[in-house]
Amino acid sequence: MAQQQIDVNQLNQAKGSVSLTKELLTQAIEKSSSDQVMAQEAIKQAAAEIAQAQTSVSQVQSAIMTQQQSQSE
Repeated sequence: MAQQQIDVNQLNQAKGSVSLTKELLTQAIEKSSSDQVMAQEAIKQAAAEIAQAQTSVSQVQSAIMTQQQSQSE
């Protein structure tokens, strides 16, 4: 049976989300003393990006597990 390739697009999407999360958290740290509202918004956006990255990685993991199960049958 042919081996299915890992979905690199999903992983690149996760990588982008993580990169954006880093920028948002840096912004939150920088604004924490001067603009609490902006810092809180950056944290909220960072949390959403983390969730998106986790979803993308989980989908890739699920596809790999499904592939491995079908190959072992």
